Amino acid sequence: MSEKQTIEKVSFVDKLLNFIEVVGNKLPDPVMIFVGLTILVMIVSAMVASQGVSVVHPGNGETMPAINLLSIDQLQAAMGNVVGNFQGFPPLGLVIVVMIGAGLAEKSKYMETLMKNSVTKVPKSMLTLMVLFIGILANAAADAGFIILPPLAAIMYKSVGRNPLLGLFVAFVAVAAGFSANLIVNLLDVLLAGFTINAAQSIDPNIELTAAMNIYFNIALTFVLSVVGYFVAEKIVSPRIDKLELDGDLMDEEEVEITQTEKTAIKYANISVLIYAIILVLLAVIPIYGSPFLVGEADAIINSNSPFMRGLVPIITLLFFIPGLVYGIKTNQIKSASDAVKLISQSLGELGGYILLAFVASQFISLFNQSHLGIILAVNGAHFIQNIGLSGGALIVAFILFSGLLNLFIGSASAKWAMLAPIFVPMFMLLGYEPALTQMAFRIGDSMSNPISPLFPYFPMIIGFAARYKKDIKLGTIISITMPFSIAFGIAMTVMLLIFMYVGIPLGPA
Repeated sequence: MSEKQTIEKVSFVDKLLNFIEVVGNKLPDPVMIFVGLTILVMIVSAMVASQGVSVVHPGNGETMPAINLLSIDQLQAAMGNVVGNFQGFPPLGLVIVVMIGAGLAEKSKYMETLMKNSVTKVPKSMLTLMVLFIGILANAAADAGFIILPPLAAIMYKSVGRNPLLGLFVAFVAVAAGFSANLIVNLLDVLLAGFTINAAQSIDPNIELTAAMNIYFNIALTFVLSVVGYFVAEKIVSPRIDKLELDGDLMDEEEVEITQTEKTAIKYANISVLIYAIILVLLAVIPIYGSPFLVGEADAIINSNSPFMRGLVPIITLLFFIPGLVYGIKTNQIKSASDAVKLISQSLGELGGYILLAFVASQFISLFNQSHLGIILAVNGAHFIQNIGLSGGALIVAFILFSGLLNLFIGSASAKWAMLAPIFVPMFMLLGYEPALTQMAFRIGDSMSNPISPLFPYFPMIIGFAARYKKDIKLGTIISITMPFSIAFGIAMTVMLLIFMYVGIPLGPA
């Protein structure tokens, strides 16, 4: 390939990325997007209702006419329901409850030390594989995964004589592209499930779903992506990165040091997690009188209506809360109950932006459902898809690609799913696809394009980290490094989902 051809290709990539960045930057904040969508729904509902549009509900056979939200009666009802819409917004309470535990684990620095402790004990030959594995699990730690692991991995790679940029990008891609894989149910599962369940109930009010609806798939995905990422890193990305000339690093290698106090604290915190897990298992499987998780059948614990699954949110909260509390006590950060409350309050205080987003999203979703536009779009969309013959794997792949493309312009997963779930979950249900499948397809598209989206919230941060090793590193260079991971992860996740789909393997508890 000639130098001119190479320059032309790089130039095209830069132009494409610049276009994405310019268009994306012109989009308003997600809060304002929902305000605009709410106004649009009200106007469209009036137009559609004036045409007498209606559909027959496929579940109960009831005729569902479009409702004019601009009528006097509907405006009065909308004003009276504002507070109720917000209070009844499913993801809001779930997220706040989980953040009580996750916030304490983060603010006490338990999650940070856990990642440091894990990475620093890895043999050189296993470093890439373990960074990928830990990075995928780190999405449970929210921001900490992006802020702590990439620079930490860079230092670890440098300490064993490897290019620190490789460690930096391997860690970043693991957290970003592996955003929808994990071994446990985490905050993202809880957040997205709220929208999915609400949308699914517009078709089947009696449907029973939980935040764990994708957990079987996510567990398998954690191991698959670790292996796929390892081969991409070592066979494709490493040779390319090694050609880059570094300017030296400005990072303090003492950042990876773990004090004896932290080592002791992390040991006790991890033991507390183990004890908690053992207690959960005993309560679930041993016939103890009065056990809150006691069930009749052997497999009933994974049923969506079992006491265990219905109590999943507080169980997850305690999974983070207990080790966070133990770690905080052993490191003398928590000397009294008020210290723990202060740390939790700091974490919850950072949810201000999400709470505002939840408020406007709750009004949009309520009005959208009230107008019947969701069911009208779902029924007619299902008919359209049937008429053009798009079904099965082709339909799922198309939705994954659509979600991935949308993610290049709108970074927030919850904001996108709040817009898409009310339309696509019912539509796909009418075509015979479970809500868990639709949600997982969205998650794959949303995750795989994270590392190549200039508008991804953590993208500017990773540029800053990389510039410590190579001051003139540019957007196109970073994309060329992360793109192979994004493509490989996208293919692996899509193929896995199709296998689960065609073989009939459940994505999570039925």
